[in-house]
Amino acid sequence: MFRRRRSPNAPLVIVGLGNPGPGYARTRHNAGAELVTLLADRHGAKLERAKGQARSAGTTIEGRRVVLAIPTTFMNECGRAVARLIRKSDAGPEDLIVCHDELDLAPGVARIKSGGGTAGHNGLRSIEASLRSRDFLRVRIGVGKPPSKFEGTDHVLSKMTPEDREAVDAAILRAADAIVVLIREGLDSAQNYLHAPSG
Repeated sequence: MFRRRRSPNAPLVIVGLGNPGPGYARTRHNAGAELVTLLADRHGAKLERAKGQARSAGTTIEGRRVVLAIPTTFMNECGRAVARLIRKSDAGPEDLIVCHDELDLAPGVARIKSGGGTAGHNGLRSIEASLRSRDFLRVRIGVGKPPSKFEGTDHVLSKMTPEDREAVDAAILRAADAIVVLIREGLDSAQNYLHAPSG
């Protein structure tokens, strides 16, 4: 059972989901990890491996202390790493933002929401099981549906077409901006920014 010991000064913990190793780089399932890598690059944070099965770094965004992290476990085992990060930061689920790929959104679409189900996402399922909570924010990067329900795993673990890759890259950039809006102005403003038609 996850035990909360949240500090009132806890940092925001932003986790990007993906699978480790070069064979999975730039696949659909690693969109969340790409988003956190972008945030680290933008805010001068160097993600380093440490105890707890994650690469992580501390930084400050809009005056708020932030921990950026990418689990080094496979997707379906990431929950334990996330729980360790939360405990180490004296944070609670409400301080957590999970960035992940989303089959139910088209490439190029990004959304942010609080709570909700897993929609079959193994990473979200693992995190919910470890935290015993759904009360965390999710930044969802659309990667599109597979050709059939029987090809979901192959779909998320495959490289994208050039067109889809361009669209997902644009969504990641927009999502990174929305996270800054979230920290500065709150969830409603971030949703308004991210969900408004682009361009």
